[in-house]
Amino acid sequence: MAGNGHIVLGVGNPLLDISADVEQATLDKYEVKLNNAILCEEKQQPMYDDLVKNFNVQYIAGGATQNSIRVCQWMLQKPGATAYIGSVGKDDFAKQLGDCAKADNVTTYYYEDPDTPTGTCACLIMDKERSLIANLAAANNYKIEHMQSPEIEAVYKQAEIIYSAGFFLTVSPPTLMLLANHAEQANKTFVMNLSAPFICQFFSEPLLAAMPFVDIIFGNEAEAEALGATMKLEDKSPAAVAEALAALPKNGKKARIAVVTQGANPTIVCIDGKTTQYPVPPLAADQIVDVNGAGDAFVGGFLSQFSQGKDIEVCVAAGNYAASVVLGVSGTVLSGAPTFGQ
Repeated sequence: MAGNGHIVLGVGNPLLDISADVEQATLDKYEVKLNNAILCEEKQQPMYDDLVKNFNVQYIAGGATQNSIRVCQWMLQKPGATAYIGSVGKDDFAKQLGDCAKADNVTTYYYEDPDTPTGTCACLIMDKERSLIANLAAANNYKIEHMQSPEIEAVYKQAEIIYSAGFFLTVSPPTLMLLANHAEQANKTFVMNLSAPFICQFFSEPLLAAMPFVDIIFGNEAEAEALGATMKLEDKSPAAVAEALAALPKNGKKARIAVVTQGANPTIVCIDGKTTQYPVPPLAADQIVDVNGAGDAFVGGFLSQFSQGKDIEVCVAAGNYAASVVLGVSGTVLSGAPTFGQ
């Protein structure tokens, strides 16, 4: 660990997940699809009240990056190993998020927006698949001045790995580039995630602008396909997109690691033109509660081992282990101690 600092720092959009099991009619009513993540539009605004009033909902601390950091901390089991930065409101939902992070031993450095409520994410679950609809609210108001403050500057300058999901590109690309430049100059590891097809389709410009600084890039097969289309690749298969991501221009001497997950199908890793596929240990259908947070958990598991200098094979195995744990619960709920490596 660098001095008294945190090993892994996450920067993203803190959201309180409002999770409910729904029928197809609810998906149709709000024009949303399974296995997708979108930003809330006007037509989905009534959905949050609808869920709370008419469904049996669970409130779970969420936000993709925060989920990954919580899992990373759980896997490491070292007090103070991780930290998280994002913007929340000054309300009960913010307190719930902070309490959950604290219970998971993640140190939070929230920017508090006094005029905007804490962001929420509707998690609609059907047949174990999920549709995520994020109402960013306060999360959308993160200010780079917070990152530049002496207290927060000290936090990111001590971290060894800085991770941000692509969702943060919708909020503050200048903040992301500040961190990317710092990571490059200090020879740290800068990590990003494609996060959702809409990021690859509509925020590809800031995503690709950040890529020269990115040491590790994560994505799943749907995101890879979307980015392949944006990049106008002839071959949009997950393996081909992983190779294309790894081969994009990069600053510094470290080769970029591109990781594409495919659910139960092998995880694809491309480094320096060499692609390896790692089988995913099978899970019986009755062991899966829902897939919400599984991708975030994979990243957390992976980074927990990468931060300790472990081989990529071990990092992938830890990612798959963490994902399997989260697949067995509703949302990213962590309990007990991990058994990975035992």
